[in-house]
Amino acid sequence: MPLRHIVFDLDGTLIDSAPAILGTLASILEQAGLEPVRPLTQDIIGPPLAEIVASLVPVEKAALIPVLIAAFKNQYDGHGYKETLSYPGVSIMLESLVKMNFSLFIATNKRIYPTRLIVNHLEWDGLFSGAYALDSFDPPFTGKAGLLSRLRNQLGLDKSSSIYVGDRPEDAAAAAHADLPFIQAAWGYGSGWGKIRLDTPWQLIEEIKPI
Repeated sequence: MPLRHIVFDLDGTLIDSAPAILGTLASILEQAGLEPVRPLTQDIIGPPLAEIVASLVPVEKAALIPVLIAAFKNQYDGHGYKETLSYPGVSIMLESLVKMNFSLFIATNKRIYPTRLIVNHLEWDGLFSGAYALDSFDPPFTGKAGLLSRLRNQLGLDKSSSIYVGDRPEDAAAAAHADLPFIQAAWGYGSGWGKIRLDTPWQLIEEIKPI
């Protein structure tokens, strides 16, 4: 069966969110008078926001985590997200896939509100058939494995006609949990570890079999 549906991770796959996320984290920690317990580098990006913030705060300051999360949301959703960049070639790749009659979706750990802001900011509004996050559902999912499994059932994603594209081992594990084939975006935050990986967005166009 030819490929019909492509589900994309967001951070590290379609977008370089490091400038926006790391800049906002640095700002809120400075305002709170805190030094992060680990370097603010792009390897912290990927997990849900609460996990990222918790990984940066000293144990004795754990009570501040909810305050820091709220401060992050306020600043990032207000203007910080505008520092987000798309990877070179991604916009052309997405436009080409739509012209080839693929249905495109986003499945991300990022909250749905800033996800929609970023999609609009990058002028990708009409390219996706749907964008989904952990908090798109009530109760929210705790991880991407549950989200992908829900989407597979809700959207009718068959493993013979659908793939998930992400950049991290966690994405591959989530795809396996949902019984979906996985392709690694090796241009993102993960290294070139994937069994099936692409070094540039355009390779996806070259490798897939359209409808």
